[in-house]
Amino acid sequence: MKASEQTLQQVERFIRKTAQKFPLVDDVSMMTDIHVRVSQDSGELLSFDDDDQELTRCVVEQWIDNKDEQFYDHVAQTLRSVLKRMSSTVDNLGIMKPYSFVLEDDERNSIAELYVADDDTIIIGGDLMEGLEEDLDDFFKHLF
Repeated sequence: MKASEQTLQQVERFIRKTAQKFPLVDDVSMMTDIHVRVSQDSGELLSFDDDDQELTRCVVEQWIDNKDEQFYDHVAQTLRSVLKRMSSTVDNLGIMKPYSFVLEDDERNSIAELYVADDDTIIIGGDLMEGLEEDLDDFFKHLF
């Protein structure tokens, strides 16, 4: 499922509205992550803070009643792409770092870490340790 231009615009607007809830201030004291929930049935896209307070919501028409088995993978890919494009906004929230954007299903199950910002380090999705074991094995083979 390729995200339509309308979907990308809706997600960008959603990220901007979420970011507006955390304006950059000199004394950053709030500690939270941004929990992004997506409903495969209704197409609703919602964001919450750690206290489960709703920050914003929208309905992505392309996602309404989507039966694709890879739905959450496609949604994660779309969200990561938009978050990366909007990094100047996303990296400068008035939240104590590190903070992350986490994708959840409509039952609040964590599906994927979308974006992590930590001062000089920014991580955009994926498994950080992927392939580490193979790399270490290869290193030890060539060490001797």
